Amino acid sequence: MLNQLVVVGRLVKDPELRKTENGRNTTNITLAVPRSYKNTNGEYDTDFIDCVLWSNVAETTTEYCHKGDLLGIKGRIQTRVIKKEEEKPKYIAEIIGERVTFLSSAHKPKTVEKKED
Repeated sequence: MLNQLVVVGRLVKDPELRKTENGRNTTNITLAVPRSYKNTNGEYDTDFIDCVLWSNVAETTTEYCHKGDLLGIKGRIQTRVIKKEEEKPKYIAEIIGERVTFLSSAHKPKTVEKKED
């Protein structure tokens, strides 16, 4: 089985670093990714893709990236379920970023890879 993907898009907002209860650094980002074809109105639609970054990848991305920067993310897709009382379960798909490449920024393009914890 293979669960690997690459996404290139622009940051929707500045990333914010958080710590989990067990002290791990994480950040959630959203990339705006334009589709490669036009819709029936002759316009390009945009998908907004949620990504989760951990440890040094989260730290470096938070430090160097800002809203509007172009990023490439290599990772895997993961789904999770949110269950609320008396509601149907909600399934959420998100990318777990294992490698981030900064494609446009005030800084020189840089690639950050996940280090083993």
